[in-house]
Amino acid sequence: MATRKHFFTSESVGEGHPDKVCDQISDGVLDEVLRQDPYGRVACETYVTMGLLIVGGEITTTAYVDIQRLARKIIEGIGYVHPKYGFDHHTCAIINTINCQSPDIAMGVDKGGAGDQGFMVGYACKETKELMPLPIMLAHKLVARMAEIRRKGTVKYLGPDCKSQVSVEYHDGIPKRIDSVVLACQHTDEILDASGQLITKKARQEMIDLIARPVLKEWIDKDTKYYVNETGKFLVGGPQSDTGMTGRKIVVDTYGGVAAPGGGAFSGKDPTKVDRSAAYMARFIAKNIVAAGLADKCLIHLAYVIGKAEPLAIMVDTFGTGKLSETAFVKLIRENFDLTPKGMIRDLDLLRPIYLKTACYGHFGRTEPEFSWESTEKAPALKKQAARL
Repeated sequence: MATRKHFFTSESVGEGHPDKVCDQISDGVLDEVLRQDPYGRVACETYVTMGLLIVGGEITTTAYVDIQRLARKIIEGIGYVHPKYGFDHHTCAIINTINCQSPDIAMGVDKGGAGDQGFMVGYACKETKELMPLPIMLAHKLVARMAEIRRKGTVKYLGPDCKSQVSVEYHDGIPKRIDSVVLACQHTDEILDASGQLITKKARQEMIDLIARPVLKEWIDKDTKYYVNETGKFLVGGPQSDTGMTGRKIVVDTYGGVAAPGGGAFSGKDPTKVDRSAAYMARFIAKNIVAAGLADKCLIHLAYVIGKAEPLAIMVDTFGTGKLSETAFVKLIRENFDLTPKGMIRDLDLLRPIYLKTACYGHFGRTEPEFSWESTEKAPALKKQAARL
């Protein structure tokens, strides 16, 4: 039987991308509220464009947050520290338009109900040690590598804005090689050729050798194609070149398009908003099912309505790899996971100021201690109980 081949592509964006600047500031505000007031209600949105940043949304808290100081500190940490990047923490204008949470929403949340309606998705698979799809994990590692060599000063010309894209070739559903790699790296004019219109061949090869090859290693071969700053140069980047908004990179934040991202964004939302807490719990469930050996792939779909604590529906799809029926999986989930907002917040310890770290390089597949939903602590119990079903 002939091998069935297909290609799958995922992208990621770095910390200096305008949308990610906004995600980081929104989550930075959330963290500062939670440091002072763990029960504060936060729905913080940020917008950025050339020379201007607007922070808005609905926040109810006893905490005081100096929005100007916090935003400038985050922008500085990202690397926008000089006018040569078209945006810098010293001179950008910052406008604060934050209001209080609607009392109509608070009525449902105060009694333990979900903070919104919607559906949330979690996914896990055996493609990587993180139990994540390979394309998105590699794309994240590429932009993280760009930030690493920029901060270390390995090369002097990289700016904060960057993007990556990875196309993986699959044989019968198994990843085999990388067919193409896209690197978009903001840079200064020192690597332009004599015409001033294109980056030099030396700089292009340097980006491949310093960024792509150390990350992709065994997945690349002689036929892998590289696309580096394909317009020829990337001098104008960040908020100078494009507007940014909180929550616009939800596919990047989740599974790179392999699984549906769910109906809502994460950044800037406290965990009473099930857009965030239930998405984290859905990933926790899916990862533990795969880690327990009960499926090679697992998708969890949860649905909520504002004001009601329990989910309206639970769906499990193991794509034909599961060792139990969907009914049995749902029974197993209900017996082992508290899916109410209070239960998810308690079990995943979500009232900590941990969210700024989630705003770049994906919310899933992470190994840092803040990412409690990446634990596989439930896997042994699930495996044991599944044997009796």
